[in-house]
Amino acid sequence: MAKMSIEQMLLKAKSHAKKGEKGAAQTLYQTVLNQFPKNQRAQKGLAALGGPQVSVTAKAPKQSEIAPVIDLYNQGYFSTALKHAKDLINRYPNAVSVWNILGAIHKELTQLPQAYDAFSKVTQLNPSYADGHNNLGVVLHDLGKLEAAQEAYHRAISLKPMYAEAYYNMANALRDQGQFDQAVDAYEKATSLRANYAEAHNNLGNALQDLGKLDQAIHAYREALTHKPAYAQAHFNMGNALRDQDKLDQAAEAYKEATEVQPNYAEAHNNLANLLQRQGKLDDAIARYKQALTFKPDYAEALRHLSLMVTHEHKDAQINTVETLLERSDLREADRCHLHYAYAKMKADLGEFKGAYENYVAGGALRKTQLRYQFHQDQELFRAVKRTAPLLQEQTLPPQVEPASPIPIFILGMPRSGTTLVEQIISSHSFVNGAGELTFASRFGARIAQGIDPLNVESLSEFRTQYLSKARELAQGSQFQTDKMPQNFRWIALICAALPEAKIIHVTRNAQATCWSNFTHYFSSQGLGYSYTLADTVQYYHLYSDLMSFWDEMYQDRIYHLNYERLTDEPEGGIRALIKHLGMDWEDACLTPHNNTRAVNTASHQQVRQKIYKGSSKEWRTYEMLLNGAFESLQKSSA
Repeated sequence: MAKMSIEQMLLKAKSHAKKGEKGAAQTLYQTVLNQFPKNQRAQKGLAALGGPQVSVTAKAPKQSEIAPVIDLYNQGYFSTALKHAKDLINRYPNAVSVWNILGAIHKELTQLPQAYDAFSKVTQLNPSYADGHNNLGVVLHDLGKLEAAQEAYHRAISLKPMYAEAYYNMANALRDQGQFDQAVDAYEKATSLRANYAEAHNNLGNALQDLGKLDQAIHAYREALTHKPAYAQAHFNMGNALRDQDKLDQAAEAYKEATEVQPNYAEAHNNLANLLQRQGKLDDAIARYKQALTFKPDYAEALRHLSLMVTHEHKDAQINTVETLLERSDLREADRCHLHYAYAKMKADLGEFKGAYENYVAGGALRKTQLRYQFHQDQELFRAVKRTAPLLQEQTLPPQVEPASPIPIFILGMPRSGTTLVEQIISSHSFVNGAGELTFASRFGARIAQGIDPLNVESLSEFRTQYLSKARELAQGSQFQTDKMPQNFRWIALICAALPEAKIIHVTRNAQATCWSNFTHYFSSQGLGYSYTLADTVQYYHLYSDLMSFWDEMYQDRIYHLNYERLTDEPEGGIRALIKHLGMDWEDACLTPHNNTRAVNTASHQQVRQKIYKGSSKEWRTYEMLLNGAFESLQKSSA
């Protein structure tokens, strides 16, 4: 065969690259670089191929020796490639190219300490090799050494200022450290250097979502999909952002797109099932959970969700799956926690209540550890709220304040006390938009209510403006809007001071039933750490009860108390009195809240699809003999 010229080799390499023949193209480009190290066409062609980049040094092995290792790597034969790479290292101990390939192979085999040693050797042998520093940063990141990883990325960028991949990797490290603003800047730099960098656009969206900038996040995901339409993860992430905006139909479409692009995307099936559940499409939700488990049988979160949707029998395959998974010693704690809650529900369905209780205890202990919850945190918060309340009561808004629109209806109390049912009743009225559990009061006012931020007319007015502005975005022109965040009971003084037009509905329920329901639920929110042991739950209930008595003394008839048991015993009388208190004309739709088609994003999403029923507050008694008197102090609090 006649010897090819440099031009012929470059053209042949380009042809191989277009055909997807990566190894052949890489070999030719490297052959050119062995003869002409500064040939820019070969450098760019090699960089565009991806995979381990071969650095040219004076002591590099012949291309005929190194090309087979690269081919094995590109074909995924990492163990065989490793053997050949080690043989080359023995013959060329100072060859940067071989150490670089060795590091890439170790990383693919998840042999991170060995990958770190190899890439460290690369940077020692050739300190000006930017790719070596970037690769070292990636391994340091995987090892959890994020600050050291950032230093490596900075070094790579100082050597190669237009290095989009290094900016992207640095942004990932910043995001993992919670430095979201800095991460956004780095992602934006990466996309400015490489406009079609779909992965950077996608992760930019994630960082913006971390900052609560959902509109901007969705724009970033759409940009990622412009450059890479079949990008399942970007569809999935956009679904999450749209879900958080309560754009449930659009979110569902995004999840469906993710599953169409990648049919085995278990997480997308799971999140779509969650949406269907919120919308009351329970059969469809069950089908999607089962689909997620078809692709990922050990998907602990999906197993927990599905366990809540069905009534289990001894023959159910999911029971054996959960039992087998719980026996594994290598199970992640987060997954073990999900599985204990799933198994508790299964045991309860089978009438094995002792086993159910033991699994609630085990799951709760793991969840409390995950959240790093300590009861004194809530004790101090309640003390701060009570200290600040008299100062809030003295404040008045300026006379020129703009009237509230929509008028908020706060439905509050202990979680699991019946607030979801009450919201379904009220939002069945044509004047009312049911907005669900809004975080606005806590986000904009928690620090004021605790006396952390300045408390004056200006701060109250700012809180009012922020709350109403966000509420208006959801209200769809309704005159009233519900905010069913139960724990807004902590901010009643702030609500009364800054939103005097607001209606406050306090829902009460049997104390033991409330505490038991809190204890047996896995809450996706991280703000309910008290609920994962019975002792903490009971103590928290006492804090809540004491604070509500405090508010009654301060505000008297500003708070409307609605008892869940009485409401379910005599629904029509209770509902008519409630609607009258809110100052709205009567509508018969309020008597049939189970027909309300709005989505429900709480642990009660299934119950509210049923007609109002009584007796749920007695379920805890099945476990009474197992509780060792944990509820004795609640006897006086029982309704």
